[in-house]
Amino acid sequence: MTTTTKLSKLKAAAAAGDWPLALRIAARFPQLGDHKEAIVRAHEAHANARFYRQLGKDPDALIAEGIDALKTRYDLT
Repeated sequence: MTTTTKLSKLKAAAAAGDWPLALRIAARFPQLGDHKEAIVRAHEAHANARFYRQLGKDPDALIAEGIDALKTRYDLT
Protein backbone atom coordinates (compact mmCIF):
# COMPACT_ATOMS: atom_id res chain seq x y z
CA MET A 1 0.00 0.00 0.00
CA THR A 2 1.46 3.34 -1.08
CA THR A 3 0.78 6.43 0.96
CA THR A 4 0.59 9.69 -0.95
CA THR A 5 1.28 12.71 1.19
CA LYS A 6 0.34 16.29 0.44
CA LEU A 7 4.02 17.13 0.23
CA SER A 8 4.61 14.38 -2.34
CA LYS A 9 1.67 15.70 -4.37
CA LEU A 10 3.14 19.21 -4.19
CA LYS A 11 6.54 17.97 -5.35
CA ALA A 12 4.98 15.97 -8.18
CA ALA A 13 3.00 19.01 -9.35
CA ALA A 14 6.15 21.16 -9.24
CA ALA A 15 8.15 18.54 -11.14
CA ALA A 16 5.43 18.51 -13.81
CA GLY A 17 5.50 22.31 -14.00
CA ASP A 18 1.95 22.57 -12.66
CA TRP A 19 2.67 25.57 -10.45
CA PRO A 20 -0.99 26.56 -9.95
CA LEU A 21 -1.65 23.14 -8.40
CA ALA A 22 1.55 23.26 -6.35
CA LEU A 23 0.60 26.70 -5.02
CA ARG A 24 -2.94 25.57 -4.24
CA ILE A 25 -1.66 22.59 -2.26
CA ALA A 26 1.00 24.60 -0.39
CA ALA A 27 -1.31 27.52 0.41
CA ARG A 28 -3.21 25.19 2.75
CA PHE A 29 -0.13 24.07 4.68
CA PRO A 30 -0.12 25.42 8.23
CA GLN A 31 3.65 25.89 8.55
CA LEU A 32 5.28 27.74 5.68
CA GLY A 33 7.49 29.97 7.78
CA ASP A 34 8.68 33.19 6.20
CA HIS A 35 7.35 32.04 2.82
CA LYS A 36 3.69 31.81 3.82
CA GLU A 37 2.64 35.28 2.71
CA ALA A 38 4.19 35.00 -0.76
CA ILE A 39 2.84 31.48 -1.37
CA VAL A 40 -0.70 32.28 -0.23
CA ARG A 41 -0.74 35.58 -2.15
CA ALA A 42 0.47 33.80 -5.30
CA HIS A 43 -2.31 31.23 -5.01
CA GLU A 44 -4.89 33.98 -4.51
CA ALA A 45 -3.46 36.04 -7.40
CA HIS A 46 -3.77 33.04 -9.68
CA ALA A 47 -7.36 32.39 -8.61
CA ASN A 48 -8.40 36.07 -8.61
CA ALA A 49 -6.16 37.85 -11.12
CA ARG A 50 -8.76 40.51 -11.98
CA PHE A 51 -9.18 41.44 -8.32
CA TYR A 52 -5.43 41.92 -7.86
CA ARG A 53 -5.27 44.05 -11.03
CA GLN A 54 -8.04 46.22 -9.57
CA LEU A 55 -5.85 46.67 -6.50
CA GLY A 56 -3.03 47.84 -8.76
CA LYS A 57 -1.00 44.65 -8.29
CA ASP A 58 0.59 42.58 -11.02
CA PRO A 59 -0.75 39.03 -10.63
CA ASP A 60 2.04 37.55 -12.76
CA ALA A 61 4.69 39.13 -10.52
CA LEU A 62 2.92 37.88 -7.38
CA ILE A 63 2.70 34.38 -8.83
CA ALA A 64 6.40 34.44 -9.77
CA GLU A 65 7.30 35.53 -6.22
CA GLY A 66 5.17 32.72 -4.80
CA ILE A 67 6.79 30.13 -7.05
CA ASP A 68 10.23 31.36 -5.97
CA ALA A 69 9.18 31.12 -2.32
CA LEU A 70 7.83 27.60 -2.92
CA LYS A 71 11.07 26.54 -4.60
CA THR A 72 13.09 27.94 -1.72
CA ARG A 73 10.88 26.50 1.03
CA TYR A 74 10.81 22.97 -0.39
CA ASP A 75 14.12 22.96 -2.29
CA LEU A 76 12.39 22.50 -5.65
CA THR A 77 13.96 23.02 -9.06
